[in-house]
Amino acid sequence: MIYSLDKINEMAEGDDDFILSVVSVFLEEVPEDLNALETAIAKRNYDQIYKLAHKIKPNVDLLGMEQTRANALEIETLGKSESNMDAIAAKFPLLKKDVEQVVAELKKDFNV
Repeated sequence: MIYSLDKINEMAEGDDDFILSVVSVFLEEVPEDLNALETAIAKRNYDQIYKLAHKIKPNVDLLGMEQTRANALEIETLGKSESNMDAIAAKFPLLKKDVEQVVAELKKDFNV
């Protein structure tokens, strides 16, 4: 398991509906943002790369995915500075793998 519900549990204060809501939003939005990020990388659209990585970052952070958050931050920073598309392209597969793994785990763990 590469995610943790510690931050969400702390925020939820025992509210299971809140936890399910956060997980549902993650499952709905992050895969779409990840696909859009992959497209932006293919099109070499630095502005979109920056914006999408910036949007993904807090979602993975909320699930305690520190390494994934750091990777998203690196992609965001590279996108903002409009430099080194090769580095962005090299970092993206790990981000994608981690997000896809967590999506699968969350679906299984929450029966959604």
